[in-house]
Amino acid sequence: MAPESPAPRPIVETTAGRVRGTTRPDGSTAFLGIPFAEPPFGERRFQAPVPKAPWDGVLDAETFGATPQRKALAEITTIPEPSIPGDSTLNVNVFTPQPRPATGGDGLPVLVWIHGGGFVAGSPASPWYDGRAFNRDGVVTVTVSYRLGFDGFGWLPDAPANRGVLDWILALEWVRDNISAFGGDPTQVTIAGQSAGGGSVMTLLTIPSARHLFDRVMCVSGVPADVPLADARARTERLAEHLGVPATAAGLASVSERELIEAQGFELVPGGADDAESVLRSMTSMNGRLGLGPVVDGELIVDTVEAGLAAGRGADKPLVVGATREEFAGFFSSRLDDFAELEPAGAVVLMGASPAVAEEYARTSPGEPTGIVAGRYLSDVMFRARILPWLALRGDAPTWAYDFVWRSAVTGIAEHCLDVPFLFDVLDDPDVTRVAGPNPPQELADRVHGAAVSFVRTGRPGWETSGRLAEHVEVFDAAGASPVEPFAGARVLAQAARTAAVGR
Repeated sequence: MAPESPAPRPIVETTAGRVRGTTRPDGSTAFLGIPFAEPPFGERRFQAPVPKAPWDGVLDAETFGATPQRKALAEITTIPEPSIPGDSTLNVNVFTPQPRPATGGDGLPVLVWIHGGGFVAGSPASPWYDGRAFNRDGVVTVTVSYRLGFDGFGWLPDAPANRGVLDWILALEWVRDNISAFGGDPTQVTIAGQSAGGGSVMTLLTIPSARHLFDRVMCVSGVPADVPLADARARTERLAEHLGVPATAAGLASVSERELIEAQGFELVPGGADDAESVLRSMTSMNGRLGLGPVVDGELIVDTVEAGLAAGRGADKPLVVGATREEFAGFFSSRLDDFAELEPAGAVVLMGASPAVAEEYARTSPGEPTGIVAGRYLSDVMFRARILPWLALRGDAPTWAYDFVWRSAVTGIAEHCLDVPFLFDVLDDPDVTRVAGPNPPQELADRVHGAAVSFVRTGRPGWETSGRLAEHVEVFDAAGASPVEPFAGARVLAQAARTAAVGR
């Protein structure tokens, strides 16, 4: 019996040249590592991205492109993110169920995914970002890379600001100009991302010059940076002094990439105290913002996400926004005994809350260990408490909120990143067991992924809009689980912030 012929490898014509993808066993096709910009090194380092020059022949797009710059922390993140060497770090990966040009209005809706990693780490090559399930459900999926760390977001007096943001915009322009060749509809583009990626899409939602490049937004555990210009300038000066170079593009470019990556975290090295009270007090420096990321420069990014929402920017775009219940509680859940002698409200006071707010906050988690309450408080400060003001600022704009509360069998909490394999419906990936435990509920993945597919295809995830006061919030948990009040602790903090603002 003659061996089966290998599956044909489709070729697609892009604006820069032809690319050859790989047909998968399910019939979908992956085009990996397609460069949308020239490598951002040499003369192009610290400059705006330059569209990829046309090439001759056919570019093999069967392996992921180079992973953006890394830092050591990325090696221990929850999401598996391979580090791939190379200089051509600005690429897109396209997963499509119909690798042929869309004609006659038959283009499929498109999901563009921006990865997280605190704006300093992360990779679009993660198997958790594979688009096969979205392809199965009729969605073309694109994952993008962008410059990270100082290369992408460090302020310089003689170079364009927000280079990583310019990378996102150029990638979206590539999608606009090319996605129909892969079977997608450039008029039905949803941008989505998780963690810093969620912050990224909220930033894009409120950038006036980017609004024409997408139609819908999905923010998963989003953390914007909104770094004030003065803070960004001061950080550059401190970094340059630490490295012993001028605070200019030439000065920072004279330092090797490895040295610069290592130096980025010099201000973030934790202190040596390890007793429970000192650890809790150290958490007061975590205020819900990131120190390195998009800078409010008054030009590309005219103001903060909140100010942009208040001004009505993005009000015409449907938005889904949500978070996991214990985003940053992993540190505490693995050390519950260390905090057991402290009362929950007392621990929250040590983390910066007033006694009255701490008492009210602790009541939202009755019977839970102090470590869990402390972890939820940190999670609310960093991620969840901002969602309620966003809903209020969005007003009557189409907005839906969700709360992912299913607890991992490994950690016992709904931690940061746990929802991603449910969103992409990749529970069969081996690393999911490492994070979620054996047999994570497929029916929950069906709900979470199904809501995303519905939103990408119709602009509605499948439940009522949440309203200014978050009257309707979808709770994602295993079937039959006890009801959970969504955003209970976050509501306490949001109300305290409103009260404080009125008093000023």
